[in-house]
Amino acid sequence: MTPALYAGTVMHRRYKQRHHAFRYRVFWGLFDLDEMGAQGLRLFSYNRPNLFSLYDRDHGDGSDTPLRRQVDVLLARHGLDLRDGKVFLLAMPRTLGYSFNPLSLYFCHDAGSALKAVIYQVHNTFGGRHHYVQMLDHAAPQIRFSCAKNFYVSPFLEMDLAYRFRLTLPGERVAVAIQASEAGRAVLDAALTAERRPFTDWALFKLALSIPAVTLKVIAAIHWEAVRLRIKGIAPNFPEVSKSVLRK
Repeated sequence: MTPALYAGTVMHRRYKQRHHAFRYRVFWGLFDLDEMGAQGLRLFSYNRPNLFSLYDRDHGDGSDTPLRRQVDVLLARHGLDLRDGKVFLLAMPRTLGYSFNPLSLYFCHDAGSALKAVIYQVHNTFGGRHHYVQMLDHAAPQIRFSCAKNFYVSPFLEMDLAYRFRLTLPGERVAVAIQASEAGRAVLDAALTAERRPFTDWALFKLALSIPAVTLKVIAAIHWEAVRLRIKGIAPNFPEVSKSVLRK
């Protein structure tokens, strides 16, 4: 893996109560957490304001502790020491000073560049964060992962669900498919698919024009789709929001 930009789409399709679907154009960055201060770009900065930027506090546990250090501590809790390897983060950069990532992915490698773990970090619009850690013992271009849902994301979906992830590792393209099911029956499919672009000022400039204010667009779309669901007669449920985070 090497740093890159990935431009593509996010799709959601809901099956429970009412059929509901949408698709939006978005883009992500693939960031090398060991070289965050060495990009040498004019339109992107690390922990400093810019058109595009990445702040440590926008991810992980929300503190200013370097993300790489946070990941090492989390992996150590799972019995894994990858301090000599690389960690890459796939996430949308802070744009025009605003950051929100429904899902960000950490790809954790050993000193021999073998992928040993993937961290799926979920954010909700109530300020909560949670991570699911997948440990790997073999390399494959496509990874599958299943787990129980234990973090509150949407007021339109119950907690008693199971997740299935299918991940195509970043290369010339990246793809993530997520299915939420209830008692073995799918209630939601979501997917992101994107094509690789170079991590350059020119590529960032073109994305700023073609997909402007991407993080603001995402949060606006979330609330717009909530309005559409209410119009369709689907009532939200607001249980206590989990405050689980990726701790130091």
